[in-house]
This record gives sequence, structure tokens and C-alpha cells, in this order.
Amino acid sequence: MKATLTVSSPGTGPGAVNDLRRWLQRHPELRAHVRQEPAPEPAPGTMGAASEILTLLLAPGGVTVALSAAVVAWLQNRRGNQTVTITLPDGTQVTVASEKVRDLNARDSGELAQRLAEALQRGELPPADGS
Repeated sequence: MKATLTVSSPGTGPGAVNDLRRWLQRHPELRAHVRQEPAPEPAPGTMGAASEILTLLLAPGGVTVALSAAVVAWLQNRRGNQTVTITLPDGTQVTVASEKVRDLNARDSGELAQRLAEALQRGELPPADGS
């Protein structure tokens, strides 16, 4: 299953997607699955792309769990506000924002990563309190 990750990072430029790509590629189980794609062409009359895109080939189990844990950890380690939206082929979107996860303890981070992985595997959104 091919999923896309969109990184929105107001005020920090397009570097956030490169940081996330490098973060994900440090994980051996994700390294071969991560690809960066050029930002889509901006719509006529707009100032440019609002986000950058990574694509991943996901399989149930390990890769999805590793991706979920890595995204939560990356967001917790970022300054400023970033949002990662994971879009599945059927159009389902799961969004995690740094301001919602930055202050989570280890147990809560693990639970959020598990709920995110389960949501991706089912193609369903996690409960609203885990956004």
C-alpha cells in the first residue's frame, strides 16, 4: 500500500520534509520504503506549494508500526508547530500535529503511535483525543 506523508510547517520553509525523510531513513525497517517526491505544482494564482511530500510503501505490521512511532517521535523533537498528514490510497487521512504530542510522556507517546498504526492498518481515523 502506497501512503503519502505531507508535512506542513508554517514559517519554517520546506526543510521540514527533508528532516522527516532523514529521520525515517535512520530506521532500518523504513529506509527502503521512503521516497521524496517533488512538491506538486502550485495552483494558478497561488504563491507556491504549502507542503512537501514523502511517499512510503506500507505493509501491515512492522513497517506501519515503525512509521507511526517514528512520526510521533519526530514531532515531539521539533521546535515550532508541524503537522504530518498521512494519506492512504483510498483517501483516508490521519493527521498528527506537534502541538498535540510535544508534552506526552513515554507511555502516552507509545499509545498514540499504536493507535496511529492501527488506524493506518484499518484505514480509519484514531479517536479525536489522539489527533
